[in-house]
Amino acid sequence: MGVARLRELLPDYAKDIRLNLGSVTSQSNLSPQQLWGTVLASAIASRGRTALAELEAEAQAFLTPEAATAARTAAALMAMNNIYYRTMHLLEDKEYSRLRAGLRMNAIANPGVDKVDFELWSLAVSAVNGCGMCLTAHEQELRKRDVSREVIQDAIRVASVVHAAAVTIEAHEQVAAAT
Repeated sequence: MGVARLRELLPDYAKDIRLNLGSVTSQSNLSPQQLWGTVLASAIASRGRTALAELEAEAQAFLTPEAATAARTAAALMAMNNIYYRTMHLLEDKEYSRLRAGLRMNAIANPGVDKVDFELWSLAVSAVNGCGMCLTAHEQELRKRDVSREVIQDAIRVASVVHAAAVTIEAHEQVAAAT
């Protein structure tokens, strides 16, 4: 179940992803809660049904109910914020960036877990969603809180590998179902 099952489901052409999935979930500078919250939030952001089902089940062993809820909250809020702020950044008319966003995001101020953990999860989801403005904001917030670059990098590594596994497995399953 979980990481082991996903590693079995990855096709041979994704051997590097299989190996990376094992290493990022077993060798990390992140605490267990940080790691598995990052895994869960990244799996949600990656939108792969099989990966989410497997990883959420395994994450429950490492996360309190409050931490699991906070990881889901980070994924939900970043799904909104990453689209909004990435668009503000990409629009040529910079006047849009001066307008009030008007989007409710109170959970960021009180996520129910340590703020560093929530920021790491938000950073990971922002990496999956490709929002440069959000990545910069969360990285700066983490650095202000004396989080090392190695810890920040680990969260990004986890997000990238979870995303790659989710996308690869989803595509592999779709092709298999079509044949």
